[in-house]
Amino acid sequence: MSNTGSRARQISFTGLVLSLLAAFAILILVVSGYYVYDYHQLKRVHFTNQLLSEQINAQKDIIANQNSQIQNFASEINKLKSKIVTLNNFEEKIRVIANLDQRKDQEGLFGVGGSIPEDLSTDIDLQRRPTSLLREMHQQVDQLQVAATGQKGGFSTLLDALEGQKNLLACTPAIKPTKGYLTSRFGYRTSPFTGRKEMHKGLDIANREGTQIFAPADGTVKFVGRRGLMGKTLIIDHGHGMVTRYGHLSAYLKKRGESVKRGEAIAVMGNTGRSTGPHLHYEVHLNGVPVNPIKYIIN
Repeated sequence: MSNTGSRARQISFTGLVLSLLAAFAILILVVSGYYVYDYHQLKRVHFTNQLLSEQINAQKDIIANQNSQIQNFASEINKLKSKIVTLNNFEEKIRVIANLDQRKDQEGLFGVGGSIPEDLSTDIDLQRRPTSLLREMHQQVDQLQVAATGQKGGFSTLLDALEGQKNLLACTPAIKPTKGYLTSRFGYRTSPFTGRKEMHKGLDIANREGTQIFAPADGTVKFVGRRGLMGKTLIIDHGHGMVTRYGHLSAYLKKRGESVKRGEAIAVMGNTGRSTGPHLHYEVHLNGVPVNPIKYIIN
């Protein structure tokens, strides 16, 4: 019915049409609901995919960084291996220079076989072969551990040997014990007192009475006092079977049991005992046997 007062219009539908209209409306609602639900699902999946994509990119960055670190570690292993080989060669040179025996375990520097492992390849594609480089690194780390342990032992024995040689050199007579003129050498000579041929067990160095006498090497004063024809005598034990004797002294500057260093004043030249004038009678004994002192004077 219109507002103008015109006659009313009447529309009538059959039950079938109403049923069809109702079914169509329900169908539209169902399809609309499906598309709304599908849209929300797609939106949620898209958001999830974005999160996963970000995580994947982050994981790729982490993997790339880890691969770079692995390659850097491989490069460091190669450098460390080269340094160990250099140290080993340096030890060999020191042993040759010091006239020391070579190490018996020299062939086993890097474990069984002793050969130097080939350098690790740092340009391996870790994405295709992710475990090959790691496996080689693990093997070489074990070999480096063996080599480092062996090198440590080698330097330890080398240090002990050099320390022993240092002590031996410090205890070996190497300088002239006093200033003066060499008046009698080591060996057989005609005695100025008996006129007979006899063994002179040392060197006679003549100078003015009161001239200082110096220790030719490190040691410990073993004896201070008079000893037969040598008069006032001082004896130093240098260790390693080396002993030096000083006779015809006028005074002592060291007491028995005192330690002395090479070049340190130990006594004063005199004319005691059987002597034709002020001088020092200097002897060197090796394992109880008199040896020529001139061989132990390098200055």
